[in-house]
Amino acid sequence: MWNFDDIQQKALQEIDACRDLDEAEALRVKYLGRKGLLPEIFASLSQASPEEKPLIGKGANQLRARITEALEGIKKRVQEETFDPTQRIDVTLPGVAPVLGHKHILTQIIDDICQIFVGLGFVVQEGPEMETEFHNFSALNIPVDHPSRDAFDTFYLESKDPGNPGRHLLLRSHTSPGQICIMEKYAPPLAVVIPGKVYRPDAVDASHSFMFYQIEGLLVDEHVKFSDLKGLLTVFCKRFFGEEIIMRFRPHFFPFTEPSAEVDISCYICKGKGCSVCGRKGWLEILGCGMVNPKVFSAVNYPKGKYTGLAFGLGVERMAMLKYGIHDIRIFFENDNRFLNQF
Repeated sequence: MWNFDDIQQKALQEIDACRDLDEAEALRVKYLGRKGLLPEIFASLSQASPEEKPLIGKGANQLRARITEALEGIKKRVQEETFDPTQRIDVTLPGVAPVLGHKHILTQIIDDICQIFVGLGFVVQEGPEMETEFHNFSALNIPVDHPSRDAFDTFYLESKDPGNPGRHLLLRSHTSPGQICIMEKYAPPLAVVIPGKVYRPDAVDASHSFMFYQIEGLLVDEHVKFSDLKGLLTVFCKRFFGEEIIMRFRPHFFPFTEPSAEVDISCYICKGKGCSVCGRKGWLEILGCGMVNPKVFSAVNYPKGKYTGLAFGLGVERMAMLKYGIHDIRIFFENDNRFLNQF
């Protein structure tokens, strides 16, 4: 028969002498652990007489409860004695707010530009990044032997269609194919802006990237004139860069517009006097534009001579660089929060 009074007195004395949690844990294992004294007492029930079994069971349960209570008490006492007030958590202090993300600067510029044109009656559309040679070149008056193909050549994709072998698909090299997609689908009058990524095999440097963003604009109706183009772009530039901006149109060449022009604005930093940003010229080139070439209308089967249209295209990164004085296009794509958090 076990002497539960002696066992309890000894256990409580040992527990009361504990000075740290490690000692308390060792005593828990000694008395309550899988190979401790209490499991041994319960195991002895199988050898006890019928008269002793209830006494042993009752005594063991009371002993386990008393030791468990004493161990919890000593753990609480040790924790209070070793409490460091400097580690206390002040629940009244404000918490640490999680960092919230925001739109990338290029997305902000795209939204700003598109919203200006939406206010002028345009609709925002998107075109596929993977195009056919017809949409990317031929329909835009850029035949296979045209010299401008060198500037617009892009990344070709092998077709898995047995009926169309060879490299007839490609990543678009400009957003102008969106003009063809829209005109194939809708009849005039129409006014759309088409933002998106474009791809060219350019060497990456401070002003070039193999992938960048463009926004294409197209307006087609009867009696559209070059003066409409000038007025539209003048309103856009003044809303985007500021009312003090001065503009000029320079003759240029694009296969899909005729006549064509490059648009410059007066340098917003030096006010046209000449500085390092504008290359001492006082002017900043921002976009290309022109009247839609009749051959483009012919490619989409518009009635000959019935419609005229205007088109323009701009680089989103260039607009952001000009507006915010950013000198390296690569920084847009490096995911450096020190740069991105400024916008």
